[in-house]
Amino acid sequence: MIEPAKRNAIYQLHKGGMSIRRISQQLNVSRHTVRRIIRQKGCTPQITRKDKKEIDPQLLHRLYNECDGWRERIWEKLLEEEGIEIGYSTLTRLLRDLDLDGKRTKRTIQVPDKPGAEMQHDTSPYRIKINDCLTPVIASLLYYRYSKMRYLKFYLSFNRFNMKCFFHEGLTFFGYCARHCIIDNTNLARLRGSGGNAVMVPEMEQFARQYGFEFICHEIGHANRKAGNERSFYTVESNFFPGRCFESLADLNRQALEWATKRMANRPVSKSDLIPAAAFEFEKAYLIKLPPFIHPPYQVAYRLIDQYGYISFSGNYYWVPDLARQEVKVLQYSDSIHLYYQRKLLAQYSLPPQGIRNQKYTPPGKTPKHQPQNRKKPTAAEERTLRSLCPQVNRYLDFAFNQSGKVGQKHRFIRQLYGLYRKLAQPLFLKTISRALTYRITNPQTIEQMAVQLLKEGNYRVSPAMVDDDYVNREAYLEGCTSDEPDLCKYDRLLEERD
Repeated sequence: MIEPAKRNAIYQLHKGGMSIRRISQQLNVSRHTVRRIIRQKGCTPQITRKDKKEIDPQLLHRLYNECDGWRERIWEKLLEEEGIEIGYSTLTRLLRDLDLDGKRTKRTIQVPDKPGAEMQHDTSPYRIKINDCLTPVIASLLYYRYSKMRYLKFYLSFNRFNMKCFFHEGLTFFGYCARHCIIDNTNLARLRGSGGNAVMVPEMEQFARQYGFEFICHEIGHANRKAGNERSFYTVESNFFPGRCFESLADLNRQALEWATKRMANRPVSKSDLIPAAAFEFEKAYLIKLPPFIHPPYQVAYRLIDQYGYISFSGNYYWVPDLARQEVKVLQYSDSIHLYYQRKLLAQYSLPPQGIRNQKYTPPGKTPKHQPQNRKKPTAAEERTLRSLCPQVNRYLDFAFNQSGKVGQKHRFIRQLYGLYRKLAQPLFLKTISRALTYRITNPQTIEQMAVQLLKEGNYRVSPAMVDDDYVNREAYLEGCTSDEPDLCKYDRLLEERD
């Protein structure tokens, strides 16, 4: 569209005697357009749509009430019952003009894209195949609004410490951050309130201050305030996941880093043809450059060294050299742990991939003198013994192990059940387990009380102890059988005195 001032200038130059060709060259307008403007005498024509639809406002009010405000159904009824063909976008505009869109979420206030002004963060849960096993993961994504740069990483679980580690990795990777970070009303960063009234957790507020930005929560229900981030998750689902295989969580994050920071960063964005990597180079002048060094986030834990010289941490065991039976301070970073005693660094270990359990780790070149045996004390033998008793016990164990949250730890439950089996006669134990299965009881203490009750009601006899008559031929018996009999007279006198 040509501005009215320019149209008037074309008409005045023509009236002044300038040729159409010269006007076209001077004002960079085609000659056909110049001729049309001259015919219109430099005025902007008033164009009226011939197919403009007019709908009775009373009809819209009635349909709005009948459909309880659902615009899709109003649009269908206009077409099916009233015979009025109208575009859906036109209908929504008419409803807004009549102030009939109050039940819908109002459009988020549009914020212009300014270099260096804003970045966005959000998480999204997925279930993806890792090594041919369907695994639930949490995707965390950082998005620079102006340049469209992304940083993506996946976690098995996501808490406040993981959030701090993610921001540290992403921001140090780029070396720059925006002044504001738009987040939803997550309690990982928000202490109370919501939207503009949200108060951040002091810990997270101090964390953000190290890098030079601040967290801002969008209003509840206004997820479009971080629409760039939401759209990025759709791109992850439609572009990153399809056609890719992941051997492990580390392999998944390696491919995600390459996809987000290289492949997508150098691909033109649709419609605007903006290349994120090039736009980020321009945006750097407006972003906040990170200090030369920022200490990575960590959390503190304390562990006691056991008799073998190991500490237990996150399901694995780490050897502490040159120290025994003391409490050490453990600093956990995103990918490693550091062990301290009286401010002295004793050892540091790289953390294994998430999901690895019951592994022992030692510093390179050092070997502990003693190794723990059966630290977890497996219960496979006890379970086999119980299952071999009868099919009823086998069914009960299957039932108990499927009751998530009721049995607690499996090994402890098996040990308690096996201990009860050793204390009771087998017929009484089998009857107790049968009743426990009938009433769907998995509490070991309750099962033991049931056994006591059955013992009172029934007539169960304890089987005599099995004695091997061949003991008289044993070497220990033959060696001691010739010794003198012990004198027990003093015990007899004690009994007589008591009587």
